[in-house]
Amino acid sequence: MRYRWHSSVLVLVLFTVMAVSVSATGGSKGDRSVHVTRQEFGIARGIVKPSAQAILYAQVQGRVSQLPYKEGQRFEKGHTLVQLDCDKYRAELAVTIAEHEAKDKIYKNNIELGKLNAVSKLDLETSEAEAKKAFAAIRVAEVNVKGCQIIAPFGGRVVSVMVNEHENIFPNDKLISLLDDSTLEIELVLSSSSLSWLRRKSSFTFVVDETRKSYPARIREIGASIDPASQTIKVTGAFEKLPSEILAGMSGSAQFPEQP
Repeated sequence: MRYRWHSSVLVLVLFTVMAVSVSATGGSKGDRSVHVTRQEFGIARGIVKPSAQAILYAQVQGRVSQLPYKEGQRFEKGHTLVQLDCDKYRAELAVTIAEHEAKDKIYKNNIELGKLNAVSKLDLETSEAEAKKAFAAIRVAEVNVKGCQIIAPFGGRVVSVMVNEHENIFPNDKLISLLDDSTLEIELVLSSSSLSWLRRKSSFTFVVDETRKSYPARIREIGASIDPASQTIKVTGAFEKLPSEILAGMSGSAQFPEQP
């Protein structure tokens, strides 16, 4: 009987120790989970993007005569990026101007004859329509001449050049790709739950993978809608001071201060 009593006590003690051990282990896992959550709070991946970028296309057919800028070079707004040989289109413009002058003289002469009842109303209206048609042809020719010169819509840098000098191009051919890096943005995708604390001008630190440096930044804009599938929202940030070594396309992690 004494042996059975001691055995029962031993089993009870072992069971109690195991229970305490399991409880302690569960508690430590819970603490670790909270710690991980706190570490991951307010961290989001992001990518650096230019404020403006564009691919310029050919508007007319022609031969490339000049490509003043190469990949990576800077340019100012209004500078010529691609120049085509425009002799043909300038000649066509001169022809349309001459035709309009002739048609316009006929129309003006018919106006004077009409005052004398020496021309029919139909002839007067027809000459007027011909003069307007000739003027419209001038506008078309001017557009073609303008299309010979591809002008920079903003200042920035050349990303890539898709054509070479002396090549013959056609309408809608890709010519040159540009970006404006005067102001770079940071595009982030955050959980929709972050809207409970995220505000415009909220500060954060952006750690860039390529430079391995941290840069102070602030939230500029918060997206207008939430993606219902991923429950995320797009957010745009901006560097407080644009670093010279940062390039469009770089990626990194945005770290926000832990909220209470």
